[in-house]
Amino acid sequence: MRLFAAVLPPDDVTGELAEVVDELRKFPGAQELRWTGRPGWHYTLAFYGEVDDALVPELSVRLERAAHRTAPFALAVRGGGQFGHGRALWAGAEGDVDTLGRLAERAGAAGREAGVDREEHRRYQPHLTVARARDAVDVAAYVERLDGFTGSTWTVGELALVRSNLPVPGVPGEQPRYEAVASWPLGGAG
Repeated sequence: MRLFAAVLPPDDVTGELAEVVDELRKFPGAQELRWTGRPGWHYTLAFYGEVDDALVPELSVRLERAAHRTAPFALAVRGGGQFGHGRALWAGAEGDVDTLGRLAERAGAAGREAGVDREEHRRYQPHLTVARARDAVDVAAYVERLDGFTGSTWTVGELALVRSNLPVPGVPGEQPRYEAVASWPLGGAG
């Protein structure tokens, strides 16, 4: 199954962002973007790709340890940016992004220690993807609007293991579906 570790914002926080995204969807050219749905919004910590079912129990044990070693922390959706010349439009993060980064490092290490070959290893950039495009798109106006957004602060209290179900090829408007398969409370043990 296709898995990643993530922080999932609460409904009230995604509701605030949804109001801004609804505005963005009315911008000229917005139809060139594939907008992600509110139920799928998350901050990816570590992407594992296709994981053999036999490795999931060990990965889960190691993610539980990573969660236990991380204290709950404050976070807010703030600002925005793009990857790949407009191929991905995202909202950023504000608050204790250092702890978010450490949790991402721990989630990545959990995967390596469990024997999961990660498909990618990049410098961690906290982001929540709100839209994608197949080709380069000028998203400067979208990024400018997101730069003016700061959502409510919440306390991140858990780490989630999420399954990604890819969209059905050839179905217009089809989006990936995300399902939390497990979660562990943050514990702050160091």
